[in-house]
Amino acid sequence: MKSDHDEGVALLQKLSKEELIAIIVDDAKNWLAHDGLWFQAVEQKFNIDTAIEIDTDAWEKFTVVEAKRIMARLGMEQGGGIPALVECLKHRLYARLNLQEAIEVTDTRFVFRMVDCRVQSARKRKGLPDFPCKSVGLVEYAGFARTIDPRIETRCIACPPDAHPDDFWCAWEFVLKG
Repeated sequence: MKSDHDEGVALLQKLSKEELIAIIVDDAKNWLAHDGLWFQAVEQKFNIDTAIEIDTDAWEKFTVVEAKRIMARLGMEQGGGIPALVECLKHRLYARLNLQEAIEVTDTRFVFRMVDCRVQSARKRKGLPDFPCKSVGLVEYAGFARTIDPRIETRCIACPPDAHPDDFWCAWEFVLKG
């Protein structure tokens, strides 16, 4: 007897590449919408500081799960250095929705910039201030990088509530130590 999972996989196997890409992007949008609605619910019940604190705790765990799943999908082992991190960042759920770039890439260092962030751009369109995501980002990006390679250290260049230029929302420096 086939399970619902088996039937779901069989359905996906019948779809075209374009249909599969549309599903992946839509799934990423759904994930981000859920994340935002969850955050807003916690903020409304408590306050923004508590919501950020709880969000940080969740991201500390999720970023490791996401990094490990990406590495497994790509057939990577931990310890791949900067090239592995650059590649894995291209496969995050955010990469399906946001415009990001890796610049100043060498074997021991690179800068990652979020050029267009779906969350921040939506807030800007609504006339809202930047969402202060730096405290979450510190945990998220450092944890993701350490999961890819424990030798990688992460430094925030700028992330709201920090001031940032108009050409990116946040920027992070990753350096391979040791």
